[in-house]
Amino acid sequence: MGEVVLTMNGKHHYLGRAVDQDGYTLDILVQSRRDRNAAKRCFRKLLKRLHYVPRVIVTDKLKSYGAAKCEMLPGVEHRQHKGIDNRAELSHQPTRQKERQMRGFKSPKQAQRFLSARSHLRNLFRIRHRQTTAADYRVVRGQAFETWKEATCAHSAA
Repeated sequence: MGEVVLTMNGKHHYLGRAVDQDGYTLDILVQSRRDRNAAKRCFRKLLKRLHYVPRVIVTDKLKSYGAAKCEMLPGVEHRQHKGIDNRAELSHQPTRQKERQMRGFKSPKQAQRFLSARSHLRNLFRIRHRQTTAADYRVVRGQAFETWKEATCAHSAA
């Protein structure tokens, strides 16, 4: 888990993002606070979506994550070391790029809607091309586009 600060209408909001061990985004939550209750809300939303309890949680050194984890997930291992949450922190880069293109988000609700929908699309089309051959990459990419066509009910013109 990691968070990044978003400024909307002169106020700071915090985008919390949960990422799995492969770098795929599991959940996103935009909140106005960074305290224990906000961390509990983030954990609760993530656990409802996952339908299982993770074995290990990796976060930055924010103390509110430790306090919320002790209350909600007492049997789960918690790792908090400098640089160990790089996968979550690197997942913020596409968000920053899109935010720059859009000239910022207008409201927390709009940011939440846009980023949660975009994370599912990014997971669908994100293929680890360095670990596969070109032929396998083309097959997986074709499957992703077929899934997209089915999801959007798009039909070919021909």
